[in-house]
Amino acid sequence: MNTPPILSGIRERMQNLSERQRVVAQNLANSETPGYKAREVAAPDFASLVGGSGRIATPKVELTDRMKGLGAIQPLGAGVILDKDITETKPDGNNVTLEEQLLKMGEIQADFTAMTSLYRKQMMMLKTAVGGRG
Repeated sequence: MNTPPILSGIRERMQNLSERQRVVAQNLANSETPGYKAREVAAPDFASLVGGSGRIATPKVELTDRMKGLGAIQPLGAGVILDKDITETKPDGNNVTLEEQLLKMGEIQADFTAMTSLYRKQMMMLKTAVGGRG
């Protein structure tokens, strides 16, 4: 059975938001680490969401638990990029600003709420289409 494109898109966006939340939490945890640079998750490619392929996709590297157990760390280039929207850098080289990171957390929460609402509405429409009650 094929998943409708809208549901696949919602799933991909929720996964992106989950990864973004993890990266922002990591930024917050390292806000006092000398030399740490704030990170962000690359925005999802809208063309792939609607079935197009306007460009070649960047490969994603996912570490297994065994790889992590051997000391491997997730490379920065696997969907995680250095944050370009920074306002200040501390004398120790750290550029994490707590206020900016907390604003991003709020933005992630709002986006996730919107995706959850869209998912619920799509499921109600599907139930109605197959003769069930919404």
